Amino acid sequence: MTSSLRALRDSSPARLRAEFRVMGIWQRLLLFGAVSLRAGGGATARLGGSLAMVCRRQLSGAESETLKQRRTQIMSRGLPKQKPIEGVKQVIVVASGKGGVGKSTTAVNLALALAANDSSKAIGLLDVDVYGPSIPKMMNLKGNPELSQSNLMRPLLNYGIACMSMGFLVEENEPVVWRGLMVMSAIEKLLRQVDWGQLDYLVVDMPPGTGDVQLSVSQNIPITGAVIVSTPQDIALMDAHKGAEMFRKVHVPVLGLIQNMSVFQCPKCKHKTHIFGADGARKLAHTLGLDVLGDIPLHLNIREASDTGQPIVFSQPESDEAKAYLRIAVEVVRRLPSLSE
Repeated sequence: MTSSLRALRDSSPARLRAEFRVMGIWQRLLLFGAVSLRAGGGATARLGGSLAMVCRRQLSGAESETLKQRRTQIMSRGLPKQKPIEGVKQVIVVASGKGGVGKSTTAVNLALALAANDSSKAIGLLDVDVYGPSIPKMMNLKGNPELSQSNLMRPLLNYGIACMSMGFLVEENEPVVWRGLMVMSAIEKLLRQVDWGQLDYLVVDMPPGTGDVQLSVSQNIPITGAVIVSTPQDIALMDAHKGAEMFRKVHVPVLGLIQNMSVFQCPKCKHKTHIFGADGARKLAHTLGLDVLGDIPLHLNIREASDTGQPIVFSQPESDEAKAYLRIAVEVVRRLPSLSE
């Protein structure tokens, strides 16, 4: 490469142009990459008898701002236009940065708590966790959705909640082995090809993480607010922080954090143990300028009720665990804009 540079430097302009034309694209990239490295840090290299700057020119403040504005305009043209889901007044997404923190259990019990707190409200539950749908088991639902006259899927109904999930469209033990485009197509169908009727609240159980599904849902439908679920453990809180920041970047209001599995109380001696740490979500909420909507204890009853398809808010509404979800539902609604607005 050094000899090539020397030869180019000593060549006449006419020969330089001729040799450049016969170079392959990779030769050009390698050559001028080497020139930049060789002459980096503001140095210059002599080509064709004249001095040519080969280091990257620094943009001025005005040029940099213009470039940012241009990039924003180009990106905005490529984003899908948000379109409300027919018949749905408000959408509440329940999300987490990490799996295994009880997000789906929270989404199910939150939907039931919203209905329990105000029986006049119609509630729906949408499971967009394509790879690991949990709603069918937790809501004790099986079967394929029927189609309406307009060829839209009708949600399955249990405990007064209208439910739709990818789990209704595949066999229970069949893995969804799909690439990204197929997943996006499935999400589009779950968002646009379901006949929800008239709903006051649609609770959306999001998959963990901050990937394609989260962006697709956030960019395709107007979301009233997001609820972030996390355990008090530092590892979970790191990802919860990323999840909250993702929603802020796509202009989705974050209603607050739910601290799940906050404490374990021994059923015999009543001693309390903070297995995953104490008040980690509160510290993160303070950092983010958010509120903690409530604490859910680590309790055997919650797990057993979910596994048997009888969520605790429905099956044990007078228990302390159910009351924790009911209080959280009140806090969520308090932070939503009025349905009459």
